[in-house]
Amino acid sequence: MIRVVGIDHISIRVSDFARSKAFYGRLFAFLGFKVLDEHEDAIGWTNGKTRFWIGQADAEGRKHRHRIGNIGLHHYAFELRSRREVDALQAFLEKLGARIVDPADEYYEDYYAVFFLDPDGLKLEGMKYGELTARAARKAARSRKNEKRSHKKTH
Repeated sequence: MIRVVGIDHISIRVSDFARSKAFYGRLFAFLGFKVLDEHEDAIGWTNGKTRFWIGQADAEGRKHRHRIGNIGLHHYAFELRSRREVDALQAFLEKLGARIVDPADEYYEDYYAVFFLDPDGLKLEGMKYGELTARAARKAARSRKNEKRSHKKTH
């Protein structure tokens, strides 16, 4: 059976290549990505695990502004290492002047995220899932370990 082992890359088309290149260049530098390759009308970044490409939309494509809710990409989520990094991303986005559509918050149980738009209105997300659950599991494991130590000392 064939199995997908990951998402290699995403490639999007933008209305103004220079404007989007500047936006994504600052965003990806903040997120730890480096330029992978660059062409006259396309550029890709990588963090060693995933790749993200932008390219200039053609004349027909530029006539159709992106609208969340249309058929097509709804949003792209960047998994971050911690809730603290989600907060740091939001602070960076505010300085960048990006439009934050849903501020950093708990959107589902143990799912902390910030949602924002790129210059063409494509929705992006920085998120962390499972941090509170993992923290509680570590705390419970330490507690069990300490109980075993206490029990051994008293016997």
